[in-house]
Amino acid sequence: MASTPSIVIIGAGIVGTNLADELVARGWNNITVLDKGPLNMPGGSTSHAPGLVFQTNPSKTMAEFAKYTVEKFLSLTEDGVSCFDQVGGLEVATTETRLADLKRKLGYAASWGISGKILSRAECKELYPLLNEEDILGGLHVPTDGLARAARAVQLLIKRTEAAGVTYRGNTTVTGIAQAGRRVTGVETSEGVIPADIVVSCAGFWGAKIGEMIGMVVPLLPLAHQYVTTTPVPARKGCNELPNGASLPILRHQDRDLYYREHGDRYGIGSYAHRPMPVDLADLGSYDADSISDHNMPSRLDFTLEDFLPAWEDTKQLLPALRESDIEDGFNGVFSFTPDGGALVGESKELDGFFVAEAVWVTHSAGIARAVAELLITGKSQVDLGECDVHRFEAVQLTPEYVSETSQQNFVEIYDVLHPLQPKLSPRNLRVSPFHARHKALGGVFLESGGWERPYWFEANAELLKEMPAEWQPPARDAWSAMFSSPIAAAEAWKTRTAVAMYDMTPLKRLEISGPGALKLLQELTTADMAKKPGAVTYTLLLDNAGGIRSDITVARLNEDTFQLGANGNIDTAYFERAARHQTETGTASDWVQVRDTTGGTCCIGLWGPLARDLISTVSSDDFSNDGLRYFRTKQVVIGGVTVTAMRLSYVGELGWELYTSADNGQRLWDALWKAGQPHGVIAAGRAAFSSLRLEKGYRSWGTDMTTEHDPLEAGLGFAVKMTKENFVGKTALEGRTEEDSARHLRCLTVDDGRSVVLGKEPVFYKDQAVGYVTSAAYGYTVAKPIAYAYLPAAVSIGDSVEIEYFGRRIQATVTADPLYDPTMTRLRG
Repeated sequence: MASTPSIVIIGAGIVGTNLADELVARGWNNITVLDKGPLNMPGGSTSHAPGLVFQTNPSKTMAEFAKYTVEKFLSLTEDGVSCFDQVGGLEVATTETRLADLKRKLGYAASWGISGKILSRAECKELYPLLNEEDILGGLHVPTDGLARAARAVQLLIKRTEAAGVTYRGNTTVTGIAQAGRRVTGVETSEGVIPADIVVSCAGFWGAKIGEMIGMVVPLLPLAHQYVTTTPVPARKGCNELPNGASLPILRHQDRDLYYREHGDRYGIGSYAHRPMPVDLADLGSYDADSISDHNMPSRLDFTLEDFLPAWEDTKQLLPALRESDIEDGFNGVFSFTPDGGALVGESKELDGFFVAEAVWVTHSAGIARAVAELLITGKSQVDLGECDVHRFEAVQLTPEYVSETSQQNFVEIYDVLHPLQPKLSPRNLRVSPFHARHKALGGVFLESGGWERPYWFEANAELLKEMPAEWQPPARDAWSAMFSSPIAAAEAWKTRTAVAMYDMTPLKRLEISGPGALKLLQELTTADMAKKPGAVTYTLLLDNAGGIRSDITVARLNEDTFQLGANGNIDTAYFERAARHQTETGTASDWVQVRDTTGGTCCIGLWGPLARDLISTVSSDDFSNDGLRYFRTKQVVIGGVTVTAMRLSYVGELGWELYTSADNGQRLWDALWKAGQPHGVIAAGRAAFSSLRLEKGYRSWGTDMTTEHDPLEAGLGFAVKMTKENFVGKTALEGRTEEDSARHLRCLTVDDGRSVVLGKEPVFYKDQAVGYVTSAAYGYTVAKPIAYAYLPAAVSIGDSVEIEYFGRRIQATVTADPLYDPTMTRLRG
């Protein structure tokens, strides 16, 4: 057998052992797994994890990981007994709000291919006889959910992989990561250095400490979470043969932040209903191989009864049979939380060959292990990793203060009913554009993303609703879609289409790629031809080796060796930084290239609308005519005495420009345009109008309308790929593919009733079968109907009727040709 790269996995818990197994299954054979604890009781979160696997999740990625974890643990058997008890899952509602949310979750389940059903109060009682029927309104039942026997799974995985040649070393403390030339070379331990081509940290809540060894911030916070076991419950006597057996579904009482499972005739109760309890790793007990046990391990802290007592009362209310039992045992177990609640996966940008798979719960363990194995072997996971990418956070989100506060808040809100647009209450105002004071004066209503304050609409525009034509008046929304929404957005869309509006585009990620090797780098990584004259702006894609869409960007060539990129976020930054470093280190002087994130030092105004040219001509002597600055071109201009980089781009489908300047000149630019625009009816417009207008134009949004799971032809972006270019990442994978041969297409849907607004991720049914899900959606103020996009099978054609399920209700929609607005592009190019 040919030797494969040497891999050291740090952590022999549920993630590390699964990763070893996934690598072995793919033919890799040079693997060492380390753990600072004894292998039979490593002492991390896996050792005490209750093992509940609820697969349904708002994230398709996390749901896919959970589905695979169920599948794998069912197949992981010894003596005919698997490592998964598929008893099903039941989530009950005691409020109308929760019941509505469960109907929305059933939609997620249908979108991700998980079978489930909303049960009535009586059906919940029949399925789960211990429930207090009077307290519940209904529930969500997913028959394929259940209990993962995590500790047993780890032991079987160790046994299986050891037989395949994997080396395990317990009671081994990692003291450092050996490296040379910005590449990992091994792992330093208490017993010497173990050479390695690849190191993967699966250290759980110790992951941040491992990251520190290479100067990498791994943004997770260890927090304690309470779990108790009761004395025997008389009503369950004899119901489960094994001491840890279960026959009733796993149960969630999210209205009280509680979950339940059976341990034979005892109950296990997990509670998030207590105060957040951050854990300082320095305070954890040390590993003692001779004394470690179920009740004595570093991740199992002393139980604080006073924190659990309210949850115990709520438990006895929901499950009256437990009034005949007591709390027999309890502990505060340590788990990992992150600023957005997601896992942390990917290769470090600081050190080649160093990967992390942290903040992973048992629910998603096997799925994430498979993804990492695929990443190591082929460079691509079959499931998109954007939501889990370790580099998704901005620098401001990596500070200890931010990680601590937001991770604790995620603990508090873990079972809350949260709207997709729900903003953080704190921390806020971390990043504000130079226009922020002007926005506040106009009554801007701000939501937050990536630390940025983003105006969604402006209360100053409320008066416009009185003069807006009747055909622009939006219909009343249902309570859910109306949250974090305002009819003022319709007025802002109207003025953008009929006059002129100013949009704050500052939060758009901006990168400067410069140096003699800049063109070479961009030619290799992008799908379009970048060898254009200075002044050209190009829309292009970043693909992975399999042709999946990593990102979509705009590239402006400012001069021979300097390009400005409009990117999607910090994942793009890390990608370009790593590629630039490799090109510079391995090439000649002519290959030198530098990547700078210029977002914080610059700002951008989107000036768009049919009167934009009339406005700008009063504050600039530069030529903004169609011949003076054509569509998708850029040039340096002066506006109101401010030096500006003007790009003839528009994501709202109207004439106009993106106007860039330095942050210190931003407010002066805003004021000059604002003053000059008064005779033309200029307004400030927000993100809500922007989102509607961009969907009317059919413009895609990366992360929702396309990910690495989609290729350009499926996404309707074949025009952005120049296959005649000599080479680029992903070209080989696309050769021979055609749009006509694609099994699915991103389609535009318009809602037939003209008023039902969906928000995204809802399942789409064709001939009563779930065939796709909504990617992006908004009310189209110009076309006066709700719009949704969804990937649908190629057999579904323009004009076909489909249904979108929204809170358990089917909404009729029609597959429609896109773009809905200005398909000939005359308004943009005029």
